[in-house]
Amino acid sequence: MHVLIVNFNLEGIDHAQFSEACDGLADTFAAIPGLIAKVWLSDPESNTYGGVYTFQDKAACDAYTSGEVFAAVAGNPNFVNASVKDFGILEGPTRVTRGLA
Repeated sequence: MHVLIVNFNLEGIDHAQFSEACDGLADTFAAIPGLIAKVWLSDPESNTYGGVYTFQDKAACDAYTSGEVFAAVAGNPNFVNASVKDFGILEGPTRVTRGLA
């Protein structure tokens, strides 16, 4: 498994507009090859949003970050101060703490 964490601030749209857009995009993300799950993040008080993506493996994560959907997210002018970081996981303790489905 491989995890990708993306965070950004909103600029030019508000929480309600962002939430509505996310509702409309959920199926697009659900269809990404190798994506096990995406958790959509929202902290309106600090204007911080993003996602935690769990992929089958690093290859699937790399395919996503070099693909069309990620390019659209990264190029969205309403998302500023973005950070993107991917991680491998420690499978043993993650399994004990129920992090593997």
